[in-house]
Amino acid sequence: MNVFRILGDLSHLLAMILLLGKIWRSKCCAGISGKSQILFAVVFTTRYLDLFTNFISIYNTVMKVVFLLCAYVTVYMIYGKFRKTFDIENDTFRLEFLLVPVIGLSFLENYSFTPLEILWTFSIYLESVAILPQLFMISKTGEAETITTHYLFFLGLYRALYLANWIRRYQTENFYDQIAVVSGVVQTIFYCDFFYLYVTKVLKGKKLSLPMPI
Repeated sequence: MNVFRILGDLSHLLAMILLLGKIWRSKCCAGISGKSQILFAVVFTTRYLDLFTNFISIYNTVMKVVFLLCAYVTVYMIYGKFRKTFDIENDTFRLEFLLVPVIGLSFLENYSFTPLEILWTFSIYLESVAILPQLFMISKTGEAETITTHYLFFLGLYRALYLANWIRRYQTENFYDQIAVVSGVVQTIFYCDFFYLYVTKVLKGKKLSLPMPI
């Protein structure tokens, strides 16, 4: 544990709370990609199967349970409680374009060919691309609500902080997780354009809008 890991976890938790709060207060999930939220729920489910087999710390266990609960409550609110407000017409990213290569890569590149290890590897690869349906939805509609952009910012910040965490662990523990680091770099790259728009528009009180595709 180091300060970057803790700040990364808190940033991740804040992102999920912001999204849940937005949906609950507005009674609406327009502008939110249900497909991205399903992918994140799958990520946490496949990654945290070790809850039943490996106890690391109370902090670790509590954070895993909270992330799982937040992910499934979000999916429930989008596809259940507030499904009438779900913008299904714009949430059209084809998940098979992500799932097929991620599943294949999980079997080809892993640390141990065991069920739990393959599922953990799958979760790492899937998390690196899980935000793409949301980014695709924003590019399709041409804009995003301010609270949604805050959610995306803290989600991207979480990944950037985790990269700093891996660098710190390498310096202090000589520990290097190639799968996690490479996947984290890929995921952070996806947020780069968004970070620029967030700083130049959202933080200045402007609504994030993109040129509409022709």
